[in-house]
Amino acid sequence: MSYKINAYPVAFKVMAVVAIVFGLLTVKSGGTVLFTQGEAHQAAGNYVPFVLWFNFMAGFAYLVGGIGLWLQRGWAGQLAKIIALLTVLVFIAFGVHIIMDGAYEARTIGAMSLRSTVWIVIAVVTYRIGQYYHGQKD
Repeated sequence: MSYKINAYPVAFKVMAVVAIVFGLLTVKSGGTVLFTQGEAHQAAGNYVPFVLWFNFMAGFAYLVGGIGLWLQRGWAGQLAKIIALLTVLVFIAFGVHIIMDGAYEARTIGAMSLRSTVWIVIAVVTYRIGQYYHGQKD
């Protein structure tokens, strides 16, 4: 069901821009490493394939979510929750990979922390604004 979120348009516009820019950068950087053999591929170092593939595919979801946020669609908040949850689960799996002595790049820890934080914040903000404007305020 597609309905408008009656909320602060500015908050959704800011989150939408963040999501779209984040999505474009994610698709570009992930695609460059996955589909080329040049400098970017070499610079990626000991990337973890399942993390890279997840992030690349999630970049497209970021774009869809950003567009939904821009248009203030109710499903965008649900998508943000799904993205946040899946990102945290992949981050946990990445942690297990590290604990099992798997090769990795330390910068991936920072990148996954940033991704998790951004999508948790977007999910929480859309949820809280939705609660407030649908008469479910705590």
